[in-house]
Amino acid sequence: MPTPSATNSDLIVTGFHALSDPIRIGVLELLKKREQCVCDLCDALGVNQSKLSFHLKTLKETRLVNARQEGRWIYYSLNLPQFKILESYLAEFSHNQIIPSARICCDEE
Repeated sequence: MPTPSATNSDLIVTGFHALSDPIRIGVLELLKKREQCVCDLCDALGVNQSKLSFHLKTLKETRLVNARQEGRWIYYSLNLPQFKILESYLAEFSHNQIIPSARICCDEE
């Protein structure tokens, strides 16, 4: 079983990778407003369903979005706890006011 820090590290890596695509960012922006079905997301983004399905799969695998099925439709929403993990990771950098210079690591001749 992976350690909690290894799990968080994996979630951070995959989460930021998922955020590196404009279509996935577009999906997340739309989901900030409300839960949406695939057909609404396709219309809003101007992409076909097969292309969007690829991006939704990535977002689901990285736990950035939740999916629930109602009848034959699948509805997507943001998974806010996953965003908190990414937010906490980035917040650690803003707490460092001064980053010390490197020590001299080689003998000078």
